[in-house]
Amino acid sequence: MAGKSKLPALVLTPEERQRLETLRASRVAPLREVERARILLQYHAGNNPSAIQRALNISRVTIYHCLHKALEMGLEAGLKDAFHRPKAPVIGRAEKAWVVHLACAKPKDLGYAAELWTRKALAAHVRQQAPSAGHPSLTRAAKATVQRILDEQQLQPHKVKYYLERRDPDFESKLREVLLVYHEVRLQNQAAAAPSPLAPQVITVSIDEKPGVQAIENTAPDLPPVPAEHPAVGRDHEYKRQGTLSILASLDLQDGHVVARVEERHRSREFVALLQDLDAYYPPGVTIRIILDNHSAHISKETRAYWASRPNRFKYVHTPKHGSWLNLVETLFGKMVARLAAPWDRSQIKPWSRVVWRRIIPWVEAS
Repeated sequence: MAGKSKLPALVLTPEERQRLETLRASRVAPLREVERARILLQYHAGNNPSAIQRALNISRVTIYHCLHKALEMGLEAGLKDAFHRPKAPVIGRAEKAWVVHLACAKPKDLGYAAELWTRKALAAHVRQQAPSAGHPSLTRAAKATVQRILDEQQLQPHKVKYYLERRDPDFESKLREVLLVYHEVRLQNQAAAAPSPLAPQVITVSIDEKPGVQAIENTAPDLPPVPAEHPAVGRDHEYKRQGTLSILASLDLQDGHVVARVEERHRSREFVALLQDLDAYYPPGVTIRIILDNHSAHISKETRAYWASRPNRFKYVHTPKHGSWLNLVETLFGKMVARLAAPWDRSQIKPWSRVVWRRIIPWVEAS
């Protein structure tokens, strides 16, 4: 019968014991960690190393290594391998810092005809410049070596991630004003669901322009799908350019109605023509509240002259600079792009607006 172990007892908390039990039964954890969990549980139950060897068929050297680490440094050390390196690294911190410095610089600043680094180009530059920079250990650095150095710092110099710089000092106040208008319109729409003889005194519309839309004409008719032969619509790859056009659109936030114009340009006179269309569409005596961006045509002399001829008819609510994404008419343009190959279905505007309400209104309620 095996004698009592001379090693001290292994004390485990209920949480540590539960973790070992889970790890012992795991089928996805590393095998060495599963074996060490079994060793520690056996020893915690009172078995000595000889009994553990017979029960688990594991060498005594492995058992003693696991027990010594767990008793000296804790449960985590007993489960994991101690970090060891057979020899000192060839590429030190100074070399890695130099590679990171190069990755953060633009290649065109170093004489290359490129805006961004590729990993291959960066590795080639590192190998070429390493001797003169005092880093001879990088003269044979491969692309994978450079990639590992960049991964340590979570750098991806070959990618571009766009951001939007805040250039409006009154961004927060303008943002809140626009969102409060949306919230007010939502309350108006909920009240309009109940029958009422009173007509709304304020109509809110969202206006914007979509310039530079290419007018493209097909040179041959589309071919319809044919069962078992051609599953998709056939379209000739050649087309004829008819120039570019601008779409000026107004989206009614009460019922989803769209008033739009297609123009060759989007100057003040085209914008005034859209305002005239709105003036003719809505009944007299109603204030037309317009949510729009800061385009120069919206506040030009020609536009202001038209306002003077229609006093108290229009009210502006400007989105912040570089904040036109707050304008709900952008969702209309997005849907037009998505459905451009199909006939335009105006009945789809209102359900799309309801989807946007669910995204925008929580900002208001949380503010």
